[in-house]
Amino acid sequence: MSPVPATSELGKTCEAWRAKWPDALAVWSKFTRLREPRWCFTQKEEKEEGLTGSFAMIRFDDHAIVISIRQVVEGHLEKFAREVMAHEIGHHVYAPGDLTDHTRMLARMRRSLPTKEHLAGFIANLYTDLLINNRLQRGSGLDIAGVYQAIGSGSTDRMWTLYMRMYEILWSLQKGTLAKGKIDEVLEGDAQLGSRVIRVYARDWLRGSGRFAALCLPYLMEDEGKATRKILLPLLDTENAGDGGVPDGLTEIDEDEIEGAIHPSLDDELTGLSEDADGVADGDGDAGTKEGKGIGRNRAGSLKPQQRHRDPIDYRELLKSAGVKLSDHEIAIRYYRERAIPYLVPFPTRKMPESMDPLPEGLHAWDFGEPLENADWFESLIQSPTIIPGVTTVQRTYGTSQGFDAEKIPLDLFIGVDCSGSMVNPQINFSPPVLAGAIMALSALRAGANVMVTLSGEPGSHISTNGFLRDEKEILKVLTGYLGTGYTFGIPRLKEAFKDRKPSAPPAHILIVTDNDIFMMLEGGEYRKKGNGEGWIIAKEALEKARGGGTYLLHMPLSWENKNIARMANDGWDVYSVLNWDDIITFARTFSQKKYGDEADVKK
Repeated sequence: MSPVPATSELGKTCEAWRAKWPDALAVWSKFTRLREPRWCFTQKEEKEEGLTGSFAMIRFDDHAIVISIRQVVEGHLEKFAREVMAHEIGHHVYAPGDLTDHTRMLARMRRSLPTKEHLAGFIANLYTDLLINNRLQRGSGLDIAGVYQAIGSGSTDRMWTLYMRMYEILWSLQKGTLAKGKIDEVLEGDAQLGSRVIRVYARDWLRGSGRFAALCLPYLMEDEGKATRKILLPLLDTENAGDGGVPDGLTEIDEDEIEGAIHPSLDDELTGLSEDADGVADGDGDAGTKEGKGIGRNRAGSLKPQQRHRDPIDYRELLKSAGVKLSDHEIAIRYYRERAIPYLVPFPTRKMPESMDPLPEGLHAWDFGEPLENADWFESLIQSPTIIPGVTTVQRTYGTSQGFDAEKIPLDLFIGVDCSGSMVNPQINFSPPVLAGAIMALSALRAGANVMVTLSGEPGSHISTNGFLRDEKEILKVLTGYLGTGYTFGIPRLKEAFKDRKPSAPPAHILIVTDNDIFMMLEGGEYRKKGNGEGWIIAKEALEKARGGGTYLLHMPLSWENKNIARMANDGWDVYSVLNWDDIITFARTFSQKKYGDEADVKK
């Protein structure tokens, strides 16, 4: 914030608003704690804070409120300090509260806005403003209506008229106080329904969000609400609230998300209310929290189970609608990581015959630059009662002695995934093999193992991590990539991965996920042409150098290749078959314990 003379108009306004900040916090609760807003006096400062268009905004990543004093003065809003700041606080403590709930609301609204999904952020701003303003106007006695009169608009736009008419109904204002356009029977009915959504779902506003968006949809079809957006531009304070943050827990579809994408006129909890329902005190409506007769029903009448998880492309569009600034690939990494977490188990380990316990030995000097916890202060005081770092300070050295407990050495893991043209792009469509790979890779990392991932679609392209490593992001980056070349996994990649592996390295398990085309690669010839069997030799030698076993997971009936399956087994491979790619998730979950559990013996 640049220095502004206290005697200037901007300076006086800022000090006046600062003095009102405690009162604005107290509107919600005397226990509300938020740091003072970030004040902007110039367009440059507004741009640096990300404040564009509106004169106030919130940010979820650092729980900040940003206010442009320059725009407050230009808009003649100086007397509405409590109203404006209490409104911004309401976005943090009530609706939407945090980035996760904000994005969950957007997910519901996107379902209610077919062909207009990109407007979910705009409608979400209108909806949460209605919730907050209704509470502040009627419950706290603030003059929110005065704010809308101050921004002044005689617009007769139909969307704007609907929005203002909702406020008139909520606050029992005379028709025409805020809404200046034509109010026909249809618009009046919609405004009544919209105000009822705000009242009834005040306590459970997430459930009401899809209904509100469905109500607004017809008013967006002509010009996408551009006129209303232009009028409200100074007040659109949540559209970029997600910039800098990334919400969690959104790969799974909430139970009521799909059923909530209905027009309010079809909601029994609204149309079936008693006559005195409109008189419920603001914030006390509880129809949204009762176990209403609509909960758990499939309104479409279908017996087919609803989809439990979003596809990667839907997840990506949802995050971007919340203002999240990540690349498509980075979003895919988060998607598969989040999907994998519920399935993670400690990766199995091999038991070595004996471990080595630490044995205290001599002392040597400790100096600056070495870890502080390594210093032995007791021995240092024995050396001299005066502590002089690097002179009188010492640290203990340790040797080893034979122990009696088995030392657990986690298996390193090589994951080779077929990424040929028959595989889907995991950044667009859900890929069970990629999720299975993520489950096993993250389990291995959790146990302390190193992981190497190779995607291969050959003849054609391949990509690998830089050997065996423990960088989760790099591993998932490769795993969620896409090639779409060739016809199967390239067996020569095993030669590259294990040719230099030393006998002293931990044992590694090789896992290859592919289909029946792998047998042509093993033969080593051109596509559909028999070769000299070079691939079989490469695979067997890699298995011997890995020393941790190997698994082929094949998308095919094993009966198709009885002879070749037997050869794989004779070479030391375990062979598993899945007829449905979704079954690979079950395989990934049980693979570790079944083949490399804690009770497995070390091969000597």
